[in-house]
Amino acid sequence: MLESTFMTLMKLIIPLYIAAFVIYAVRAFKGPSIPDVILAVDCMSFDIAAFMAILAVYFKSTFLVSGAITLTLWAYLLDIYVAKHLARGEVGA
Repeated sequence: MLESTFMTLMKLIIPLYIAAFVIYAVRAFKGPSIPDVILAVDCMSFDIAAFMAILAVYFKSTFLVSGAITLTLWAYLLDIYVAKHLARGEVGA
């Protein structure tokens, strides 16, 4: 029962994720400014991490959770470096 409900929910969610990913990819490649591109890449990273977490719950796998956490931390680090570069013009510590 729970598994069939999950599969029905995934059939609804996967097209939304794909549509969002395509829109983010278009924004990442054609973004009019650097912050738009960074925001699109950031959104893609967090969407992939959320999808990996959902799949980890379904497959009961800890490897996917560790990958999702790593991807989320990488996206957060990218945000910090880009914000620092845009604010001060430097990237170092």
